[in-house]
Amino acid sequence: MDLHLLIDNLTNPALLFFFLGILAVRLKSDLEIPASSSKFISLYLLLSIGFKGGQELSHSELTLEIIWSLGFGVLLALIVPVYTFLILRYKYSISDSGAIAASYGSVSAVTFVTALSFLEIEQIDFGGHMVAVMAIMEAPSIMIGVLLMSICNKNTKDEVPLGKVLKHALTNGSVLLIMGSLVVGYLASEQQAEGIKPFTTDIFKGFLAVFLLDMGITSGKKIASFLKKGWFATTFSIVIPLINGVIVAFISTLFIESVGNRFLLTILAASASYIAVPAAMRLAAPKANPGLYVPMALAVTFPFNITIGLPLYLYIVQTVH
Repeated sequence: MDLHLLIDNLTNPALLFFFLGILAVRLKSDLEIPASSSKFISLYLLLSIGFKGGQELSHSELTLEIIWSLGFGVLLALIVPVYTFLILRYKYSISDSGAIAASYGSVSAVTFVTALSFLEIEQIDFGGHMVAVMAIMEAPSIMIGVLLMSICNKNTKDEVPLGKVLKHALTNGSVLLIMGSLVVGYLASEQQAEGIKPFTTDIFKGFLAVFLLDMGITSGKKIASFLKKGWFATTFSIVIPLINGVIVAFISTLFIESVGNRFLLTILAASASYIAVPAAMRLAAPKANPGLYVPMALAVTFPFNITIGLPLYLYIVQTVH
């Protein structure tokens, strides 16, 4: 891997604030971001990236590459939960296996946003349609996770209807906001978009830095207790994303030319959801242990992806290209 890619990423101010959050926890500091502020910032990031993606999409023609990207994103969200569920069943219960599988089949919007910032630093272009690819990968994995649990739990009397869970997944705040923002950005004219550019673009990186500081604090609090659960969960949280990312980096050469778009698709394949999936699993799998599947995605996979994963996957994508 090219050393400058790793250095550029690790010296990214937003990422350094993430490390600051972890350090604050280790030093037992009282530093924290108020929950209301954290929620607002996360909503802002989703709104901003969705709107900018819609603007990019409105200036692009519907090409075969875009169609293939959307289709491949859905296919990933359907396949990854199935094979990961089969692996997880050797170690965990049906409910825990289904929740973890759904998390790793789904995506992390924050990882995606961090990847966009990384591409801007490296001055690599990408298509606005990749925001749509990210958004449509949320619900299918949740649906497959619930289906797998339902098939294995045929005698369960308190089973939640799949339609109810799917509706919950589709109306989840983060999914609804980014899809809605994408549509708004697509419909708005260039002149209208220019009017809110200071809000959607100019302050974006500053808000991302504060949000990653909050993510660092949250990750730091969860990782210590999580590591006590054993080697399997930690190994799974690193190896499975690596496998998914590397495979997609190679396969994507068949239908995507843009390095930036292939990189983003690779990141989506390697990420894991710790927002939309836990919200859905609280309803669909109340017996699943959130102290297991949330820290796996948030305290291990997320830090790995934004520190080592970003430069590693970009190196692989550029080398294969």
